[in-house]
Amino acid sequence: MTESVLIGIISIVMLFALILAGIHIAIALGVTSFFSVLILSNFKLKVALSVVSSAAYSAIREYSFVVLPLFLAMGVFMSHSGAAQKLFGSANILLRRIPGGLGIATVVSNAIFAAVTGVSVASAAVFSKVAMPEMVRHKYEKNFAVGSVAGSSVLGMLIPPSALMIIYGMQAEESIGKLFMAGILPGIVLACIMAVYIVFRALRNPTLIGHNVDANGKGVRIDWSKQEKPDMKKVILGPLPTIILIIVVMGGIWGGMFTPYEAAAIGCLGALIISLVNGMRWAGLKQVIKETSSSGASILLLLICATMYSRMLSMSGLVNFVSNGILSLNLPPIPLILLFCVVLLFLGCILDSTSILLLTCPLIIPVLRDMGVDLIWFGIIMIVVVEMGLLTPPFGMCVFAVDAAVDKSIGLNVGGIFTGSTPYLLLMALLVIIMIACPSLVTWLPGIM
Repeated sequence: MTESVLIGIISIVMLFALILAGIHIAIALGVTSFFSVLILSNFKLKVALSVVSSAAYSAIREYSFVVLPLFLAMGVFMSHSGAAQKLFGSANILLRRIPGGLGIATVVSNAIFAAVTGVSVASAAVFSKVAMPEMVRHKYEKNFAVGSVAGSSVLGMLIPPSALMIIYGMQAEESIGKLFMAGILPGIVLACIMAVYIVFRALRNPTLIGHNVDANGKGVRIDWSKQEKPDMKKVILGPLPTIILIIVVMGGIWGGMFTPYEAAAIGCLGALIISLVNGMRWAGLKQVIKETSSSGASILLLLICATMYSRMLSMSGLVNFVSNGILSLNLPPIPLILLFCVVLLFLGCILDSTSILLLTCPLIIPVLRDMGVDLIWFGIIMIVVVEMGLLTPPFGMCVFAVDAAVDKSIGLNVGGIFTGSTPYLLLMALLVIIMIACPSLVTWLPGIM
């Protein structure tokens, strides 16, 4: 082990020490990278400053980075447009006769909403306000109800467009369009697995969904003929603009009619039109601009500091050292990927999803590329595993987003939300196993683009 490699290892240890001490991840990345480069260059300040300035200039100047703020704006517009309420209302009516229909409606509407937001935390916050009151009104067991909200919110980062897919694609130098296509089938499969789980639990224990039980413990059937008939015109037309927007954006990418960057612009314009039609005015537009600017600036600052970090690792020789060391073990790809998944799960307990990608990709990607692993396939696996961190204590961003958004009069606490979300972690783990056992689930759609 050379001195420069040792400096690289020490820099990573110091980085995690700063993060655990409460320093913002971007600041920790920037400071650690700067001082490490300074040491590696024998304390030549000009060299260290050159790395900082070139990273700040080159990290986000590429045309491809325009896709990130545009898709973020599209998601924020749709979050403020009332689309989630219409999606949930229609799904609830169409699925109401199925056991656990409200929970399934939450999953289905979350899956559709994910295709226009791309951020899991936003989905968690929106559906806490939309779905939870309805489930409480129908006497759903609180932990079971909130579990379906928090658990299905992770679809926001798996079903494209996804902010994590964009960041991973930039880090791995892979096609963002292919990553978008690769996430569609796993996202649908995960939504189906969640829906089946809800039906299974509802049939096993009808009291979870507020149904009375007979002497044999079976749920008493509802007489739907006595229920008010819904206005099917509203059920169909309510979510129609959102569905059309999804078809235009994703269908355009898949069909080659426009690039992901052009799709982002079209999607943003479509979301703006939907929002204006639904009553958004100047105050709402200002709020959208503020939220998009805040989120976008935070992610772009992270990308700049992550570029400094990546260049520092390359200068230290740590990337080659790790890659050569792992390759010399002659491990098959699958055990190595499972080992990476365990590391990502651990990191998910203490870091947010974006930070995990930016920290680990510079070390993991070169190793897997040298082994000939399909990086599109691994990218979707990585995103699912990283998303599991949104439901794990103590960090669990989706759990805390639900806790902040849900009405306090319901009587839920953070512990109850974590408990209700735990089964969904296992369902996500099942999806990872399915993707590893059947790679074509991920690679088929990108392969026919």
